[in-house]
Order: sequence, then C-alpha cells, then structure tokens
Amino acid sequence: MVCRGCSEPLQRAIVDFGADAPAARIPQKLKEHYGIEVCASTCWSIVLQHAQTIDECPKAAAQIPERDGVAQLIAEIDGSMIPVVEMAESNDPSAKVDRRKTRQVGWKEARLSLAHTPGSVTPVFGATVGPPDQVGETLLRTAVQAGLGRKTQVHAVSDGAAWIADQVSEQFGLHGHFLVDFYHVCDYLTAAGKTIASTAARAWLETQKDRLKQNRLQDVLDELQRFVEDDTVPDDHAPVRAAHRYLTNRPGQFNYRDALIAELPIGSGEVESAHRYVIQDRLKRAGAWWKLKNAKHMLALRVCRANQEWDSYWQSRRQQAA
Repeated sequence: MVCRGCSEPLQRAIVDFGADAPAARIPQKLKEHYGIEVCASTCWSIVLQHAQTIDECPKAAAQIPERDGVAQLIAEIDGSMIPVVEMAESNDPSAKVDRRKTRQVGWKEARLSLAHTPGSVTPVFGATVGPPDQVGETLLRTAVQAGLGRKTQVHAVSDGAAWIADQVSEQFGLHGHFLVDFYHVCDYLTAAGKTIASTAARAWLETQKDRLKQNRLQDVLDELQRFVEDDTVPDDHAPVRAAHRYLTNRPGQFNYRDALIAELPIGSGEVESAHRYVIQDRLKRAGAWWKLKNAKHMLALRVCRANQEWDSYWQSRRQQAA
C-alpha cells in the first residue's frame, strides 16, 4: 500500500516511531508493521510538526499554587550535552552555496529536572536548553505537577553549580533546601586524597566521607587546610586547594546527616540515570547533529512521553478536531 495522505492514526504511529528512532528508519518500521509506504522526509516533517506543537503548548504559570500540597518533594537537576549544528546564512540569497561548508558544529547543554514524593517511582520530568532562569521555572513547574503546595518542603540535590542553588532558593524560598551531590564532592576529595595520602588514599577518603555524613564539615576543611598547595602552584595541579575552595564556597549545602536521617537522597543519581532514557537515547546518537530548534522540540516530545502525557496529547487533538 502506498500512502497518499496521513490520517491522524498514521501520524501518531509515525511520531511514535520518530520519538525513538532516526527519521531514516521510520519508513522501514511503517512498512513492517502496517504495510504502508511513506518517504522519510514526510515522516520527519510530521514528527517535527507534532514535536513543535507539544513544545509550544501553553504552560502553567511558574508559581506555587494556593494549596497545602504534599508534605515532601525530592527534586534533582542535571545537564547533558547534545550535539548541535548551525548553518551560516549567505550574504547573497541568490548565490548557490554548499551548505555543508558553512555549517558549524558544537554542543549545547540540555538541563533535565525531576520531582517526586519520597518513595515514588514515577517522577515528573521537565527539560530545557534555556538559561538558568528558564531551568528554575521548569523545575518549579515540574514540582507543581508532582504536588507542590504552600506547605511542601523541597529537598533539591544537584552538583555544586552556584546558579542551581540560587534557582532553588528563588523558586521555593524557605521551603527549598539545596544539597550538593555527595558523590560530586567525593570526586574532589578523591583527587585531594591522592596528594595527601597517596599510599592510603582510600582510607583517607572514607574518613572524610564519614565526617561529611556526620556534618563535620569543619573537620574536613581543617584536614585539607594542612595540605593546601602553595599559591605558586597552578590550579590544575592543586587538587587539595580545589577541594578546600569547593567546600568553603558552598556554606549550608552539605547537610547530609539530616538528609540521611530523613531517608532523603544525598546524590543526584536518579536524574543522571534519567538522562540516558529521556534525552540521550534519541538526541545523542552517534553521528547525529541537531538544529537547536529541532533539538528543543524533540526534547519536549521525549519529556511528554516520559511524563505519560502521550495519550492525553492525542486525545486533546481529537477533541479540537471534533
């Protein structure tokens, strides 16, 4: 059968395949499962059309709703680099230009956030390639979907980027508590330990980890201070100084003891794992490069599916057409 038009059920099948597989593979899958032939360019056009529609759906206001909300939420943020390409525009529109020679390739960070109540195995996701303020708004909307209210306490975990802690404070106020990812801190301490106790680095590291989990941050700082490199040593050869500076510059962000007592996570491994199945499985394939706007739309499509909003999207389209 050769397709001369794409009904909504067929479009849904095309977008379903395109959300997970490259455009070139969609016709093969359509032929195998439905016996219908649609060229790859048409398939890709349909995928992008719906991905853009999902991306441009009106979003709720980024504000805490007037309700009590759930008692506790866990929130995490992490970034993942995706490959992007830009084509330089010709100064002469009428001139024939080999676009392959004008392309510029690079990387763009997609920030993924999630929120859920303790014990839940179905987090709500949000993602953006925008600046920090958009990441903060995305995290807030994600938390609202997960049950945020005026009485909700938000336990946020991420790496130590200053802007993330600032956004948690800005979006959630006194109800937001930011914790630096424990394992990110351990990376700094591991490097420092190789300099301080080269023959017993593992034991030294375990001691510092225990101190951090007991909220004995000052003991860790005092230990590092004893071995801080001289100012004449370049930063890239001064791991002890780097660890000391990292811990010193983030006061109040290492309350691991209370988090452990409350059975809350001290690491952001959940969102780091989510990168693989929400973003990277589709947007970081070998040899694939994305126009930024297309990557943004595909990101919205992937989040829609991860949040189990796929059926509701197509239902809303049917209702609009009725």
